Amino acid sequence: MIYVVSDIHGCYEEYKELLEKINFSDKDELFVVGDVVDRGPEPIRVLEDMMMRPNVYPILGNHDYIALKILKKLNVEIRDDNVDMHLSQKDILDYYYWQKDGGSITAKKFKELNEEEKEDVIEYLEEFSVYEEVLLEGKRYILTHADIHGFNEGKTWEEYQISDFIFHRADYNRRYFLDQNTYLVTGHTPTILLNDDKKAEVFEKNGHLAIDCGCVYGFKLAAYCLNNGQITYVDAKKKE
Repeated sequence: MIYVVSDIHGCYEEYKELLEKINFSDKDELFVVGDVVDRGPEPIRVLEDMMMRPNVYPILGNHDYIALKILKKLNVEIRDDNVDMHLSQKDILDYYYWQKDGGSITAKKFKELNEEEKEDVIEYLEEFSVYEEVLLEGKRYILTHADIHGFNEGKTWEEYQISDFIFHRADYNRRYFLDQNTYLVTGHTPTILLNDDKKAEVFEKNGHLAIDCGCVYGFKLAAYCLNNGQITYVDAKKKE
């Protein structure tokens, strides 16, 4: 089976419970649609578990992107010959705003790793793809964290920037692809903001599958099975 999940945000216990609940095995595949880190209690543990699973495919989210950028900067030995040029004023501001937006827990847990483990985490984050395409039983699923900003079916993928996939919110009132069997699968926008009844459940409409059910905010973590449309939920243990 092929599953998609998004916005784990360090919710390790819920992530592991969800894998158990779907009976995830070596024969299955899991696409993680961004924002593995920040906000929740165990972002590094989630990353380390994913790293050990060759059938888990990570897709870049805005929090992963910013964390990678800052951790690479910080994970360098500061010496007399580079102290003046290593961290700019912008780097310091970026770090400040990252900390305020949930990055403090990622920084704290990263600091607890040894040097080899730190390098492994950085290398893994660098391997995250920007988007994925899954073809399954006549259907096409485009997986991105947040959106395809400035989408036009006449554009090639190379014409988009990384920011187009990770920072903007999708227009869920608009069908992006003319083909009725092509779906855009995203996280980033909690589904309580999309569903008319404000429920933290997967949103399916206009060729969209929005799967961020707000686990880190005290709602749910969801796994959507692309093979049959079955949705599995795990309730959050506690709020951010």
